[in-house]
Amino acid sequence: MATHIEMPKLSDTMTEGTVVRWLKSVGDQVEIGDEIAEIETDKATMAMEAFDEGILSEILIEEGAKAEIGATLAVLRDEGEGDPAQATPVMEPEPVVAEPPAPAPPAEQAASPPAEPEPIVTEPAPALASSPQVAEDASQASVASDRIKASPLARKLALAHGVDLAGLTGSGPGGRIVKKDVESAAKGGSNAPAVEKEPIASTSPPPARPEPTQDSAKNAPPTPPLGVGDHRVELSSLRRIIAERLLTSKTTIPHFYLHAEADAAPLMEIRRQINVQAEATHGNKYTVNDLVLKAVIGALQAVPSVNATFQGDHIHQFGEIGVSVAVAVEDGLVTPVVRNAAAKSLLQISKEVKDLATRARDGKLLPNEFDGGTITVSNLGAYGIESFDAIINPPQAAIISVGSIVEKAVVENGEIVPGLRLNLGLSCDHRVVDGAVGAEFLSQVKKLIEKPALMLV
Repeated sequence: MATHIEMPKLSDTMTEGTVVRWLKSVGDQVEIGDEIAEIETDKATMAMEAFDEGILSEILIEEGAKAEIGATLAVLRDEGEGDPAQATPVMEPEPVVAEPPAPAPPAEQAASPPAEPEPIVTEPAPALASSPQVAEDASQASVASDRIKASPLARKLALAHGVDLAGLTGSGPGGRIVKKDVESAAKGGSNAPAVEKEPIASTSPPPARPEPTQDSAKNAPPTPPLGVGDHRVELSSLRRIIAERLLTSKTTIPHFYLHAEADAAPLMEIRRQINVQAEATHGNKYTVNDLVLKAVIGALQAVPSVNATFQGDHIHQFGEIGVSVAVAVEDGLVTPVVRNAAAKSLLQISKEVKDLATRARDGKLLPNEFDGGTITVSNLGAYGIESFDAIINPPQAAIISVGSIVEKAVVENGEIVPGLRLNLGLSCDHRVVDGAVGAEFLSQVKKLIEKPALMLV
């Protein structure tokens, strides 16, 4: 019995998804819980698990293509069940007996000059790539009654590349022609599939699979080298939602900006000390950003007015602190959340941020890991950026921007001495946070960075 694998709803705002990469190939055994595809949503790219088991008999949505929630992406069949090519309903439209109109030309032929038959003969040519039965008739009369076994995708590719399916040897289950057979024929001639059949006969996924996924992972064509002229880059789901949210933020939220410069020397010294201890115990090394996050959490506890959101007719004050951490990924920016942050130690925060950042870059974050943020921290210090103004992440009321730690000459007790300075920026929603409140909050962050022992007690 056929089981349809449908596009799942992976986030509360998701309406469609993009198939970034298939992790299983046609003919592979699928078990419950197996990761079968990577799906890009409006928030992130994440793996889709199988809820049924069987043989993957059809892939209906290609890599890089979009599909609405509930749309059929692929078909599973029980092992030993008949030829999937015959049983899958999607196969019927392809060999479409839309060719029946072909008999009509004879009528025209009778009334037209003899020159007409030649163009008529050229019509079946593309049909050889898409109509199994016609292809069989043209290639081998003795097997005219048999169908050419080919996946819908293979048929489509064959038509596009002008490949005659009748001349191919399939490497899929039961000798079925699959995508790689057509691609091989298009590159090296009609005999190529027969050469490739031997290695492909194994049960492992086709070795050529990773190649197309590199472009499709970005959901856009590769960037051409300089000097080849303008080109079009399609928006991925992630890039589109980023654009929409940031436009909404800048056009609907009245931003104002504050800046402060903190003495980072005490922060760097205490980081050095605790990392020495960390290496001797749990092995987790703390980053500057870990300590900045801890300072932001402490400042929110001291100035809770910033931990809020504007709700049209009222301001909603959050009872817990959720810190959204900006993480740069291949196609944009995501902000996973450290929830209930005030109740977590520096070690817990450090480990959680590392885990979230790693899985964000690997596309392994879960939808609920983007929820619950009450403030965002964006750190561009690793890129050498000294200061910047960040755009608020709605529906939050504030975002902290963190620059790089810079060695510079400073004045202490009337003397010029070397020092380490860290630039901090705060973007506020003026509907929620007034200037004085924002200044008090940023001063608290600065205080904890300059006296880091206070946030470790």
